[in-house]
Amino acid sequence: MVRSLLPSVGGYSLGMRSESFVKPVLVRELIGESLREERVGQGKTLREVSKTARVSLGYLSEVERGQKEASSELLASICTALDVPLSVVLHVVSEKMADYEHVTTLPTVRALARAAA
Repeated sequence: MVRSLLPSVGGYSLGMRSESFVKPVLVRELIGESLREERVGQGKTLREVSKTARVSLGYLSEVERGQKEASSELLASICTALDVPLSVVLHVVSEKMADYEHVTTLPTVRALARAAA
């Protein structure tokens, strides 16, 4: 079991899972999954979004499949093409990561900073 050296904040432990080996989830995979869910939910094709975002169809596909790390500029462009704020996509990614880590309540950044001080 891995013990956290960081404090507990509002019932939120900053420690990792105590299970034996678990394949780590990659942020790029969660970002890609979230972008794809949004695109499909809007009924848009890869071609439509790639054209509007000015990124190659192949590269957008790789981002959605979590095979490529998208730059912040590219993420902003894709989000603009999907007409969804980047902050919303990152919030969805944060919730997915918290679910993976079995975190039920996400602390605020200020609460973390105060606890670490």
